Amino acid sequence: MRVAHLLLIFISAVWQPVVLADDALAVIVASNNSLNKLSVETLKQIYLLKKPMDDEGSRWIPLNLSLEEPLRRRFSQFLFAVSPEEHEEYWNIQYFNGISPPKVVNSEEAVLRFVSVTHGAIGYVRTQKVDHRVKVLLTIP
Repeated sequence: MRVAHLLLIFISAVWQPVVLADDALAVIVASNNSLNKLSVETLKQIYLLKKPMDDEGSRWIPLNLSLEEPLRRRFSQFLFAVSPEEHEEYWNIQYFNGISPPKVVNSEEAVLRFVSVTHGAIGYVRTQKVDHRVKVLLTIP
């Protein structure tokens, strides 16, 4: 009985919702944004806050999902080749220098809503979640 209880505790502690491999991620901006595509390198610079403005002089507002979200893990692994937790050290240093990390929202719907009404916002959702409110600039397999 005790072993089963410990096993249940272990499974609940490490269990993460499964994200299917064929669920590509879409990097999105508002549908009225003038951009039509974005390179991976530019996206990386935006999320590191090293490219604070787009080519038209508007401020980028990158969004992340919470650390617990499997999509955030996939995004971070793809873009930075590290887990979100490993990337926290970078943000600790940046924060010490007065630079705050990208905003965090709690769901894909929150990303869609924020991006669709906030000039300069950029985020990511599963491609299945994309609708008329946003435009896809880049697809991450």
